[in-house]
Amino acid sequence: MCSCEHCTRLSGAPAMAWVGFRRDALKWTGPAGEPAYFSTWPTLHRGSCRRCRTQLTSVADGSDMIMVTIFSLDRAAEVAPVGHSYREEAAPWLAVTLAPDPQDRS
Repeated sequence: MCSCEHCTRLSGAPAMAWVGFRRDALKWTGPAGEPAYFSTWPTLHRGSCRRCRTQLTSVADGSDMIMVTIFSLDRAAEVAPVGHSYREEAAPWLAVTLAPDPQDRS
């Protein structure tokens, strides 16, 4: 999840929920195909659906990862956020319960 000013203004929501994939492992299906990209920050690019313009992705220059909005995925309810960036900047009424980090083996 992210509550930075950039994500909240672009989404019109108190936070954006993301899941990361290796760029070479993600395949786009459906009639719209791969998103159309536009720059939203000097080194950050957002991808939107070519048909409806819904924001779908975020990609940083030089990164081999692509962040995809969780609720744009099929079976989105199976994906739970494990972190909340800029939580201190989130709306004070926003309550978020994070899932356990699957990489935390303690």
